Order: sequence, then C-alpha cells, then structure tokens
Amino acid sequence: MKIGIPKGLLSFKYNVFFNTFFKELGVEVINSTDTNKSILNKGTKYCVDDACLPIKIFHGHVDSIKNQCDLMLIPRIMEIKNKHICPKFCGLPEMIENSIPDMPKCITYPLYLNSYKTLNRWSIKAGLCITKNLFKIQKAFKIAYEAQNNFSTGINTLGKSKLNIALLGHPYNVYDTYVNMNISKVLDKFNIGIATEEVVNRKDISIECNSLFKKPFWIFAQNSYGAAVNLARNKKVDGIIYVSSFACGIDSIVIELIKNKLTNFPILILKIDEQTGEAGFHTRIEAFVDMLERRCG
Repeated sequence: MKIGIPKGLLSFKYNVFFNTFFKELGVEVINSTDTNKSILNKGTKYCVDDACLPIKIFHGHVDSIKNQCDLMLIPRIMEIKNKHICPKFCGLPEMIENSIPDMPKCITYPLYLNSYKTLNRWSIKAGLCITKNLFKIQKAFKIAYEAQNNFSTGINTLGKSKLNIALLGHPYNVYDTYVNMNISKVLDKFNIGIATEEVVNRKDISIECNSLFKKPFWIFAQNSYGAAVNLARNKKVDGIIYVSSFACGIDSIVIELIKNKLTNFPILILKIDEQTGEAGFHTRIEAFVDMLERRCG
C-alpha cells in the first residue's frame, strides 16, 4: 500500500510524525515535492477563488500525487495545544474531495494536536486503515511521537550582525520558500539576523497576549502577536517583517494588534497571493533594510 502525504500547510511542523508513523506501519509514503509553479497552478485551478494562497497550494500538492497512492492523508486539524485553529483546516477534507476529481480514499479523522493522549487516539483510527494489529499501531505511534519531539523548527540567527529582524506569519508562509520568495536567504544576503516565533517560549507569548483586553482566539494570532511584542519590547530585533496571505482574516486582526501595541516600531507587511512577483518582493525588503540601517545609525 502507498499513502500520499501532501507537503503543504502544517507539514513543515508535523510531517516528521506522519512520515515516521506510516513508515513504521510498513506503508510506502509518497510525499509531494516542494512547492513550485506547477503545484501553484494546479491548486489555483481546483481550489475555490476566495481561499487563501496556502489552501490553494495544498490543493496543488494533493493533485500532484493523487494518482501515485492508494490512500491520501488530509489532516483535519482541530486544535493545537488546546488552542483553536483556522476553520479552513476543519473543512479541508471536504474542500479537497469536492474540488479535485478522481481522489483516492482519504484519512480525514479529526486531529487534536494537544497531548500524547489525543494524538494517540487519532493514530489508532488512522492506523486501523492500514492494519488491524493494535500492538503494531501503538509501537509505530510511540516511535513517531518521539521523532516529532526530537524535531524542531525555527530560525534564530540573532546577534550575527548589527541588524536583527523578527520574521513572522503563519508557519506555512514563513517556511515555504516558494511562497515567500526564499525571504530568509534574501535577508541572509543582507547580513540580517533573523528570529521566528519559536525563539520566544510559550510562557512569554502567553504573558504578552494576556495583557490584551481579550486574548486572541486563534493560536496563530497568539504566537505572532506574542512573539512580535516580546522581541520588540526586549530590544532583540530592530524591525518586524510579517508575511501575510491576501484575504486572511486572522492576519488582518493580528497585524493591527501588533501595530497598536508597537507604535513607531518598523514593521513591513508582505502580502502574498498567486500573483506576487519576486522582483517587487525583494525591492520592498531591500528598501526596508536600508531604512533600518539609516534608523539605527
């Protein structure tokens, strides 16, 4: 049996678990390639027009491997660390199955990324699609869970140069190099230190969010706001670059929250969609860096 795992959305954080789990069950895993123009075009073709760019790209990843596998994993992520997530994740399987023709059977069980217990429940349901051997499923889960715990994401090159920038946004915008025009490499060429939200621990993020009149409902909003305010307030960064998907409701709120809190602090908002051009993208980054250099003397 072959199972397809699309490399989109939160795969940048959790594909280690999914790949390890299914490989330990003896299944051949088919991963889609990194995002490219072909995948973007396929996603734009099949996805509804008003969806954000990451959702469209995920459609493209699914379509690129649907004919290579017997089973497809479409994660229906409901919560992360007991916090709510963008509702598009909840309805993602239905979006895929009703938009892309000739889909194989899909694993779409609700997935709560809260604890060992909740993840184990999902693993049993998903594992039973492969084998009825519960002992084998539990063994595969434990190995996958440990592999995920030993895996970490995040960029922290603070202090390598005079200027430092917080690179923020939804994880799939920050780590998909095709979507963000390889922004981390661009900043590295300018010899700019980079910090992503993972640099700030959960406790400090929670403290910053608790200072608001009402704590943000979505975990992505909490992480971006808490990391931005903490890094700026502690003078660890000289500016913020926020990579935002066009028409993202969560981004529109959190960006305003950050601006209201950090008055007169340099913030560059980079909006991305399927029409974003690399030349204009890099020009804006270069101008922002030039402004920071003059501002910091």
